[in-house]
Amino acid sequence: MSHVKSFPLVQVDEKVTRQVLSENESLMVVAFGFERDGEGSLHSHPHVQSTFVKSGRFVFTIDGESFEVKEGDSFVIPSGAEHGCVCLETGILVDSFTPRRDDFL
Repeated sequence: MSHVKSFPLVQVDEKVTRQVLSENESLMVVAFGFERDGEGSLHSHPHVQSTFVKSGRFVFTIDGESFEVKEGDSFVIPSGAEHGCVCLETGILVDSFTPRRDDFL
């Protein structure tokens, strides 16, 4: 029995893609591909989110505070925090959510 499942690549908008990498009820791992100037608009959700910058450079805003991140950086976004990002250099973010983001399935 294989535990590996393939998920489709979703075109979120002209400059952003999303692909679920793995999931169960408690945890979801998702890769987001960004072209330069792509944006993750400000939003919030009840999930705790951990973000790892696989490649590229981004400006993130969390609850009104902005900071720049690059390849190899990681950080946690608390449940309910308003957050978003702008891509400065084409790259990939790997986000983990707990619990799972059912809206991505």
